[in-house]
Amino acid sequence: MVCSSQLKTVILQAGNIQKVTQGLVQFANFKRSLGTISVASYSSDRIFPSIKGMMVDTSAAASRGLTTNSSSENDDDCGYASGGWKSEDGKLSCGYSSFRGKRASMEDFYDVKTCKINGQAVCLFGIFDGHGGSRAAEYLKDNLFKNLMKHPDFLTKTRLAISETYQQTDSDFLESGKETFRDDGSTASTAVLVGNSLYVANVGDSRTVLSKAGKAIPLSEDHKPNRSDERKRIENAGGVVMWAGTWRVGGVLAMSRAFGNRMLKQFVVAEPEIQEQELDEEFELLVLASDGLWDVVPNEDAVSLALLEDEPELAARKLIETAFSRGSADNITCIVVRFYHKLASKLQPQPQPQIQSETEMELQDQAQTEPETNSKPQITTDPETTIKPQITEEPETKTKSET
Repeated sequence: MVCSSQLKTVILQAGNIQKVTQGLVQFANFKRSLGTISVASYSSDRIFPSIKGMMVDTSAAASRGLTTNSSSENDDDCGYASGGWKSEDGKLSCGYSSFRGKRASMEDFYDVKTCKINGQAVCLFGIFDGHGGSRAAEYLKDNLFKNLMKHPDFLTKTRLAISETYQQTDSDFLESGKETFRDDGSTASTAVLVGNSLYVANVGDSRTVLSKAGKAIPLSEDHKPNRSDERKRIENAGGVVMWAGTWRVGGVLAMSRAFGNRMLKQFVVAEPEIQEQELDEEFELLVLASDGLWDVVPNEDAVSLALLEDEPELAARKLIETAFSRGSADNITCIVVRFYHKLASKLQPQPQPQIQSETEMELQDQAQTEPETNSKPQITTDPETTIKPQITEEPETKTKSET
């Protein structure tokens, strides 16, 4: 006879085994799909099936001369989606991949958009990792960049526009669900490229890392409750940070900033931390990912693995495969952006330094200031050496020594 507690344990173990088995089957299918990507599909005149075609925004932003490309999820039966895109001018390309992994449901979302606002090219990339449900992450995917591009100061005061848009979108989301009892939330890690200026904004524990000359440079810092400044902010607001398997706000939430989370909103804010970076030819690629990747793949590993692949979609898939094989039990979503710098110094041949002509000019100056007897070059006539004219470097010093 099996007691009820033992029976419960057996049932739970069986359920866990089933989830792991499903995850392994998904991963096997995922690995097989890696070989199906054709490099030719990255032709510059082709948009991937999972990227919607060019469309004109009919909203208020369209009156400012905005057009946009937008990505959409194309999840299949194996629980993953991927795709890629290359800019028309060839300056950058991106690839993305999203994998449900061992989780029973998918709470990660991503967004990739390109647009022109008043003739200025803009690219936007975002990772949104939901918790307690997928509603908040999906809401961000549908609304965050749309709201940002409508901001009147988006091009002139980009940092301010990002900060205000993040917090306003959070308020809008909470308002949209005020009649429900749901209390889900989401992270957001976004990169906005305006010309050569890169703005990375972060709320939560998704992360963005930049590769410069092969080195990993984190452009966001995870919002964890035990971060000293975050803990102080929460406690000053009347909250508490406690250990419950990991450090949690109120013993509930394992991050200190997030969209949504109505019950903890006084302590868990959606104000982003923003870093700005001016890109140059040393910056190679950008990796944005949910914590399903960063929990098991350090920044340096992510950059090194991404640099091994020429195409960013292959790099994104490689990172997800690595995270899963290293034991990630979470949803895993990743965007890789590659930069192709074509600076003026590389596009146009630059004149060679006029070293010889400058030397001749110096000699001419010397000839004008020194006595005529010392201005003539001396020729060596040693029969054992090849007869070549040699310019005496210090004719004045030699003349003094001879006298």
